[in-house]
Amino acid sequence: MRETRIMMGMPITVDLGGAAGDLVGKVFDYFDDVDRRFSTYRPDSEISAINRGDIPVRDWSGQMIDVMRIAEQTRRETAGYFDIRRPDGVLDPSGIVKGWAIRNAAEIARGANVGDFFIEAGGDIQSCGRNASGRDWSVGIRNPFHADEIVKVVYPRGHGVATSGTYARGQHIYNPRAAHDPISDIVSLTVIGSNVLEADRFATAAFAMGRDGILFIEQTPGLEGYLIDSNRRATPTSGFGAFCQP
Repeated sequence: MRETRIMMGMPITVDLGGAAGDLVGKVFDYFDDVDRRFSTYRPDSEISAINRGDIPVRDWSGQMIDVMRIAEQTRRETAGYFDIRRPDGVLDPSGIVKGWAIRNAAEIARGANVGDFFIEAGGDIQSCGRNASGRDWSVGIRNPFHADEIVKVVYPRGHGVATSGTYARGQHIYNPRAAHDPISDIVSLTVIGSNVLEADRFATAAFAMGRDGILFIEQTPGLEGYLIDSNRRATPTSGFGAFCQP
C-alpha cells in the first residue's frame, strides 16, 4: 500500500508493501508528531519554545535530546561544517530531523515485521527488501537543471539515500564558516549511507563544503556520493558505481 501526504512542508511517501492501512496511518502519525515537536515554523513546537527560552535543558524531551546529541556529534565529525545553530543564534535542527525521522519510521515498519518497504520524505529515502514487482527498489537522481530528467538510477539495497541541493529550494544551506557567502559552485550532492540518517546528516555537511564535499564523502568510510556542479559536471566517489548495478 503506497500513500503520499504533504507533511512537514514536503511530500512524504510511505509504501509498506502488503501491510494494513492502519500501519501506514501509524507511520504518518509519527511524522506528524515529529513536525509538531521540531518545526521552527510552528510557535507551539518544542524547538520554538526552546528558542524562546521557555523550556530549560533539563525539561527537553528524549527525542529532542537525541537529535541534539546527533547534531553535536555531526558538528564534530565534519569540523563544524554541520551546525544547527544559525548565524542569528536560533537552533534549527531541520538539517538532521528529516533523516532521523525517516530512519525511525523505518523502525516502525520493521517492528511490525514488514520486510519490504519504501519511505521517502523530500527526496531522502530508506527502503528495504523489494517492490511490488519483486525487484530491488530503485531511486532516481534528478538533473538539477532539468527536473523532469533522471541522470542516474541507484539501487540502495537497504542503504539510505539523501540529496542536498539548491536547485529546488534555493540557498537554504549555508557554510557555517562563511555564513554570508552563498554556495554557488555546486548544485546537487547525493549521498548513500548505511541508513538514511547517516546519508542525510553527511549530505548536508558535505554540501556546505562546496566542491570539496565530494572529497569528504570519498574519505569517510561507509559513504558514497554523486556531486553535480554549477558547470553541469558530475563527480562520483570511487564506490558509487556499485550502487548503479541492477
